[in-house]
Order: sequence, then C-alpha cells, then structure tokens
Amino acid sequence: MRVASYNLKDFTLDRHAAARVVRAIDPDVLCLQEVPRRLFGAWRVSAFAAECGMYWSGRHRGSGGTTILTSLRVQVSESRHHRLRVAALQRTRGYAVARVGPAGSQPLVVASVHLSLDAAERERHAAQILQTVAGGGQVLLAGDLNEGESGRAWQRFASGLRLVSPTTPTYPAPAPRRLLDVVFASPGLTVLPHRDVPLPEADLLAASDHRPVWVDVEVRPAHPASAEVETGPEVPASVVEDAEASAAGGLPS
Repeated sequence: MRVASYNLKDFTLDRHAAARVVRAIDPDVLCLQEVPRRLFGAWRVSAFAAECGMYWSGRHRGSGGTTILTSLRVQVSESRHHRLRVAALQRTRGYAVARVGPAGSQPLVVASVHLSLDAAERERHAAQILQTVAGGGQVLLAGDLNEGESGRAWQRFASGLRLVSPTTPTYPAPAPRRLLDVVFASPGLTVLPHRDVPLPEADLLAASDHRPVWVDVEVRPAHPASAEVETGPEVPASVVEDAEASAAGGLPS
C-alpha cells in the first residue's frame, strides 16, 4: 500500500499540475495539508480528488486544512477530522485520521498532520495527536511538521514511531533545503525499499512550494487474532502517558 503526503498551499498555485504529480505517484492513500477550508472549500477538494482519480470522505471542517484521499484499491472503515487549539488570531490547525487498508487486510491508522509555526504549540499538538492514534493498531503519520529532526515535536513523534520516508529536503520546492515533509510509522510496520517515481520538474514547481513524499508499506492479511493485534498499543505506553500530561496542560521535562 502506497501512502503519500503533499502540502498544496491552499490550491493557490497550479492545482492541475498538483493533480498530475499525484497521478504519477499513484498513491493508495494521500495525506494532504493546506487544502481549502472556507468558501467552496469542500467543492474544491472534491474536484481535486476527482482529477487525481481518488475519493474523499468530505466533512473536513475543523481540520486546519488537512484531509485524506484514497483510491479504490483500499477500503476506509473510519475517517475523522480533529481540531487543535491555537493561540488567538493564529492559523487554524487540525489533523485527519483514517483507518484504511486493502480488502482482507488489517487496516492501518493513517494520520495527516500540519503542525504550527510556533515551537511550543507544535510540541503540544504532537502530544495530542499521539494520544489519539495510540492503541488503535499500526500507525502511519504523515505531513508537514514545520521543523526538522532537532525539533521537540519531531522528537516526540520519533520517541514512539520511526522515520520511514526519504531524508531528501522537501522545501522550498524550487531549491529544497529543509526536510519538513515526512512519514513516521509504527516500529512493527514493514516498510518496503523506496521506489522513485519520475515527476516532471515543471509540475513540481508549478504545483506547490513543497515537494511530496511517499512510502510503500506491507499490509498484513486479516486473521482471527486481528482484534487482539489491533487493540494492543503500537505507541509505547510512556509516550502515551507523556501525551496525556501534555494534553492536560503540563509538558514533561
């Protein structure tokens, strides 16, 4: 199953070029950041999904511009959008979560995230996101973290998950210098060797100020013990405890 992540700058650039990039990558699951949220936002996202040859659950109100598209090769058993609390007058933030996988497989918990420009807010939001996805099965968390590996939000994700996407810089698109767009996965999830896809440079530059990332993962077939597997925590308990403390207003030292 291929999972991709792409920040699309609110469709302020060339949406058609972005759709061509997505069709070339051909993901089963596409985690998006910075999609339109306000006037005609739902219609514009739906039209983009159709142009990509993908499908959208809709109802992304409160998501901070994050959402998830899927192909017909997978089934979506649950799709949710969550709002994150931000300081007054700041850009709204949120994240999208879906349980998704090919028919007959154990579904994965996939989250699309776009963290704040404020470091303290990023760490607090990372803790809340981890608290939501913990204990639901194997996890893939993808998105724009707005910080590198030295950041505290990045480190919080890395304490329970592992970086599985390429470490090639993704921002800014014309001359990438920073790795902001990444995919993290549960320790037990099998990630296949990365397969490059030829993408027209002109489309990459026209579509967004970020470059996309993607990973291929091996999904397990469903079996009688799947319920036991899915209820076991895939994020270590210590990370969940830290997340609970953070969500309550006190970050651990």
